[in-house]
Amino acid sequence: MRRRGAPPTLDLDLSYAARRPWVPTARALRAWALAALGRPGNRWVLSVRVVGKTASRSLNACYRHKDTPTNVLSFAGPGAGPDGRIFLGELVICAPVVAAEAAAQRKTLQAHWAHMTVHGVLHLRGFDHEKAAQAAKMEAVEVQILDRLGFSNPYR
Repeated sequence: MRRRGAPPTLDLDLSYAARRPWVPTARALRAWALAALGRPGNRWVLSVRVVGKTASRSLNACYRHKDTPTNVLSFAGPGAGPDGRIFLGELVICAPVVAAEAAAQRKTLQAHWAHMTVHGVLHLRGFDHEKAAQAAKMEAVEVQILDRLGFSNPYR
């Protein structure tokens, strides 16, 4: 039994189908995801798959009907399991798109990867940005989490 106030734990299932131009370590991805989860005492399970443009484009076309690669896709999991773990879902992050965006926005790769990881996990937690009010709330939470991790506001 988890005690109240205990730090959250995260079982991270990580796979790399792309490693270029740069991808973070499992340790970094875990730290960024945990920061976005931040709920004391929960035992989370998260899958992260790092892909190239072809896989990202295919998934984005299939699930979002947009025929272009994208930075991060979030697929919700089933939730609480019988053993008490919470199966959050899966993030699919496109390494080349994240790298191109980082360069275009004049950010470090590490800062943009942290942002995309936090952003994706917040989607799995139910945050969205389809409407202006939702976007403002989600962005404020992202900025707060990234600040605690030592990264600047990604929206400036």
